[in-house]
Amino acid sequence: MAEEHGSLLDLNDFDEEAYKKESEEIQKLYYLTKDNCTFARTKGGFVSLTCGEKTYERVNLYRTFPLTDPDKYISVREADEKAKEIGIIADLDDLDKEQAQMICEQLKLRYFTPIIEKIIDVKDEYGHAYFHVKTTYGVCRFTTHMGGDAVVSLSESRVMFTDLDGNRYEIPDIYTLTAAERKKLDLFI
Repeated sequence: MAEEHGSLLDLNDFDEEAYKKESEEIQKLYYLTKDNCTFARTKGGFVSLTCGEKTYERVNLYRTFPLTDPDKYISVREADEKAKEIGIIADLDDLDKEQAQMICEQLKLRYFTPIIEKIIDVKDEYGHAYFHVKTTYGVCRFTTHMGGDAVVSLSESRVMFTDLDGNRYEIPDIYTLTAAERKKLDLFI
């Protein structure tokens, strides 16, 4: 049957030892510190990483707890489609000040989240919400789906919006908005 179906896995080609070794490697947790790695800026403005003899020309950085503990447990991953984890930065204080600043810059780009300071207008039409707001980066408009996970309450007063393009906007404390602005949000939060 294996000969009839060339796409079937040939059990003779399966290397159980290699599979076990790869599984063990994946389960290991490597902490990256100023003592065992060096981060550097690339010519293109990205970040590279050298750990011992191994250099990664480009790495991606992800916050493990982006909302509750943004400067701790930063996952450092290869910059390919598999995004295999290289290691974890337990705390940005574990790096040299200059490298920590570079990592923060990259994280700000990945997790760009303007703060909504004023609700100018909100309209609900055809299952979408159309927001016109003033943010820390200026006045803008964005659209969200009604329902689903487009609006998330992070606490009693903290709200995060995700627009149709995946961009995030935050209101850290809805009680800093005027009563009229909060009323415009009643349908959404």
